[in-house]
Amino acid sequence: MLTFTIRRLLLAIPTLLFISFVIFMLLEASPGDPLGDVPLTVPPEVKERMREALGLGQPWYVRYVLWLKQFFWVEPLYWFDSVFGTQFSAGMQRIISFQSRSPVFDVIAQRVPQTLTVVGMSYLVGVLIAIPIGIVSAYKQYSWFDQLGTFVSMIGFSMPTFFTGVVLIIIFGVKLQWFPSVYDTTLQVRDWDSFLAQVRQMVMPVTVLALYNAAQISRFMRASMLDNLGQDYVRTARAKGLSEKTVVLKHVLRNSLIPVITVIALGLPAVFGGAIITEQVFKVNGLGQLLITAIHGNDIPMVLTLTFIFAILIVLFTLIADILYGILDPRIRYD
Repeated sequence: MLTFTIRRLLLAIPTLLFISFVIFMLLEASPGDPLGDVPLTVPPEVKERMREALGLGQPWYVRYVLWLKQFFWVEPLYWFDSVFGTQFSAGMQRIISFQSRSPVFDVIAQRVPQTLTVVGMSYLVGVLIAIPIGIVSAYKQYSWFDQLGTFVSMIGFSMPTFFTGVVLIIIFGVKLQWFPSVYDTTLQVRDWDSFLAQVRQMVMPVTVLALYNAAQISRFMRASMLDNLGQDYVRTARAKGLSEKTVVLKHVLRNSLIPVITVIALGLPAVFGGAIITEQVFKVNGLGQLLITAIHGNDIPMVLTLTFIFAILIVLFTLIADILYGILDPRIRYD
């Protein structure tokens, strides 16, 4: 397992470099000017100096290599200095956002808590709901519970999140006024009342995303359980006199989780990437909204850094899923 992990990590290096190059060239070919919003009253020579300060006057390959150096060397050194109080990154140029003129990673760090709070909680709730529903639906196939679970899953998976979000806002935010329709990102939990306020404003966005995630994962869980319930090893386990609980939860569930892990693991990067549409609907000031704002403002450093971080997360969680395969299924051996 260790040899497989090291081999996959080494293979990930050229893969991520190729991904970063493709993203950079796509953004380089996109239309628009990062200084397009600069007022016309700014003299041309001042605008040219601003362009040079942002590194726009250099060839694309120079800017690409500079960005790689900043991403893999300067930024880690900066965070190392901030933790241990050293000065290794003193005088080094960090990745600067075209819009805010602030370091990109500082802006991302400010948005991560909001995204993890809402999107992370919704994903956790969705997984915790989906797996038991999938297990019971498969074991009691065609029962009323299975029919109800199938109906709710079809609704949750087929209806877009912007529609369900607007419906919840109209019903529970406008008509009943149970929950706030706009997420207050400035709220700080300091006491019991502020904690309740935080919970109230999280209910609707978490519900929308949890319903969508649970609908997808529960269908995979049900299909995988049904496939394993008909296998020969299940009949053998029952013939040996094992209890039904042991057969289902120990043998069938363990094998059924293998394909479901792929769905869960590949969905985890979306937690860090934010729910772009849902964050827009509920005005959550997270990474999804940050990415949309950066795209509209032609903020190439921000878009490039965010998309590359998402690519790293996908590669990382894919590796984690492969490792979990070997843990769950003794038939899988990598070494």
